[in-house]
Amino acid sequence: MTTPRIRRSAARWAAETPTGCVRRARKINKELADLYPDAHCELDFATPLELLVATILSAQCTDKRVNMVTPTLFATYQDAQAYAAADRAELEEIIRSTGFFRAKTHSILTLGQQLCDQFDGEVPGRLKDLVTLPGVGRKTANVVLGNAFDVPGITVDTHFGRLARRLGWTEQTDPDKVEAEVGALFPRKDWTLLSHRLIWHGRRRCHARKPACGACPIARLCPTYGEGPTDPAAAAKLVKDVP
Repeated sequence: MTTPRIRRSAARWAAETPTGCVRRARKINKELADLYPDAHCELDFATPLELLVATILSAQCTDKRVNMVTPTLFATYQDAQAYAAADRAELEEIIRSTGFFRAKTHSILTLGQQLCDQFDGEVPGRLKDLVTLPGVGRKTANVVLGNAFDVPGITVDTHFGRLARRLGWTEQTDPDKVEAEVGALFPRKDWTLLSHRLIWHGRRRCHARKPACGACPIARLCPTYGEGPTDPAAAAKLVKDVP
């Protein structure tokens, strides 16, 4: 693909009004929807519990690696009671390749017990309940709510936070503040898919070290265009088809 020549002007972005930022943000979301029509959660799951456990495992680990581990994990432990009663050494061995396996094992064991003790073995469908669970912060809770319960939520992972700042939607680095400021730019109903689209774009084009600026369809709407190669041919080599 080719990208039209972009005029960079710091004054243009400095003069942007709050209303202008909202309009630009929503236009970016629309264009990302066209670019990634199939954007979705890339963790494999069939139930809220499976998604919750997979999301805990995804910390400091790729979704691809987690998806390699979870078929065995989910076949071995099929409900909260099974996790609560799991043998620690056996569970550690199954999830070892996801990294930080001892801490993750502890979280999953105590998660299973707490679900049994406080929620009748079921994953709760409210944010205020989810964040009381071991290993579950707002990011994990929003992943579960948005994808297992169809409750809109913004998932601020490293990709989302990086792109939100690059796109000039926020200057915050604290995930909770990023969530609040970005959420204010969009209708609540758009939050879950917005998260998927931004994360997909971060994995495929807007990389941390060398974004593919010259192969980015939203380059003209980006205040930080030029952080990566602007030559279309050079940028195209950086584009990934999969995360």
